[in-house]
Amino acid sequence: MIEVQLDWCYRCDWPDGFGARGWKLASAIDDPNIIASTPATGDQIPTAVFIHDILDHALCGLPPSGHRAESIALLQLAARTGADPRPDLAQMVDEDLLQGQASGEPLDSLLPEDLKPQRLDRPYSGRAVIQPLIDRLGPEVVRSRLTQHLFEIGVAGAAKAETAYRARGLEYERRGALGLVLQRLFTEADRRVCEAGWHQASGLIAISQERCALRVQSPQAWAVASQY
Repeated sequence: MIEVQLDWCYRCDWPDGFGARGWKLASAIDDPNIIASTPATGDQIPTAVFIHDILDHALCGLPPSGHRAESIALLQLAARTGADPRPDLAQMVDEDLLQGQASGEPLDSLLPEDLKPQRLDRPYSGRAVIQPLIDRLGPEVVRSRLTQHLFEIGVAGAAKAETAYRARGLEYERRGALGLVLQRLFTEADRRVCEAGWHQASGLIAISQERCALRVQSPQAWAVASQY
């Protein structure tokens, strides 16, 4: 039986500038853009950010952060939950792209062809890329076009993400059910870790075609598991 394993780490206070309590995949520990996750969910999405990091990033072969990767991952999230990805895409535009900030690549390479600058004097800032567009077209036009472009990036990357997921020996169509079970296991594990008063812990997520488990290896070995 094929079993996919992903290492994770928990800390009650991460020394990453955010100081949040929560869980991270080990592969994302050194990524400054990743904030630790608790089991808390959004109003429209029944799974936590940690589950998003597992199912929509790691298992789909995507980096843990970056606007291009996140756009694709949000479409994967939408596919398994039915949630509309556009509000989160628009939030990335508002908080980052319209401020001249891009993660994972230079801002000018992330722009759609119709918004790419014809000439830039290097070195240049992201603000130097975006501000002329805002001045020429207006903020709402630029916002709408960038949100649509991120959506198009997500759609274009869907086939490759699905292929990467299937290459791990997992059934893509069952991601919705898997996400809900992982969320339940995550909630239980987080409760037990908090009750134990642990300052840090580590272990792994194990997923096969029929079963998933959240295993704690340190400081004390135990696991929660379920079929899905």
